[in-house]
Amino acid sequence: MKALVFERFGGPDVLRYVEVPDPERRPGSVLVRMKAIGLNFADVYRRRGHYHLAGSPPYIAGYEGAGVVEWAAPDVPHIRVGDRVSFADVPFANAELVSVPAERAIPLSDDISFEQAAALLLQGLTAHYLMNDSYPVRAGEDVLIHAAAGGVGQLLTQLCKSRGARVLGLTSSAAKREAALQAGADEVLLYREDWVSQAIRWSADGQGAHVAYDSVGSTLMESFAAVRSRGAVVFYGMAGGDPPPVDPRMLMDTSKTLTGGDLWNHVTTRESRIERSNALFAAIRQGDLRLGEPRRFSLADGSAAHGLLESRAHAGKIILIP
Repeated sequence: MKALVFERFGGPDVLRYVEVPDPERRPGSVLVRMKAIGLNFADVYRRRGHYHLAGSPPYIAGYEGAGVVEWAAPDVPHIRVGDRVSFADVPFANAELVSVPAERAIPLSDDISFEQAAALLLQGLTAHYLMNDSYPVRAGEDVLIHAAAGGVGQLLTQLCKSRGARVLGLTSSAAKREAALQAGADEVLLYREDWVSQAIRWSADGQGAHVAYDSVGSTLMESFAAVRSRGAVVFYGMAGGDPPPVDPRMLMDTSKTLTGGDLWNHVTTRESRIERSNALFAAIRQGDLRLGEPRRFSLADGSAAHGLLESRAHAGKIILIP
């Protein structure tokens, strides 16, 4: 099979599209002929060497995608050859064939395309647990979303709006502000502005947001300043650098809550993967979730796709087509 690999860490130029052995056929797994693969910043970090990689080169990145089952192990009775499946947490996805543990295979109905699944699942599942688990958003609440033009930000905005919340987005440029508004944000502020005081004034009662979803990290204390007494800050990323230390006495004095979030602590079973994914698919059918048109690259042109993602010049999802 063909795969996008790298043998040393570095820029997009280290990626090569080469012939590699097919994955092994293992008990409890299925082989999936890939139709669409999601590209994420985690793939960039792996290529740069920021994450520990098991095994030896050549390395294959990628964790998200969708395709058709080409082989199923005898001990996997609930998945058959020809089934359409997707996944969000299976390694070595940047290839024509991927070995998928059966418990991580998410059934894909005919009305959801392979490209939709590859563009949705990783970021969509993140948005889903943030809104339902980290802080259960309620109708009428004021929600502050960092990086609102990003993949998770746009999906989180739409899901919060579908629940009846008011959404204030934060972005770094006028173009990204427009993207966040198109995703449904009620208002969008730029980071270069005095966004904390503006966020407080924007809130319905002038007391600040009920919750701030912070994926930037370095903005953590500003997020606390922008939420009301008894409000919450959900920290789930460090795109702008490490967060400062938080004094628990400040949390006590202001009755504010800090919680962290990581998708893999919330999606731990086959049942939870399927339940949350089906909720996202239902939101698409109902029109509560609209996916922007992804930018497509052939898997062979993965180096160019990585370069575009790394440049941060593209606000939407990038997918690779084998």
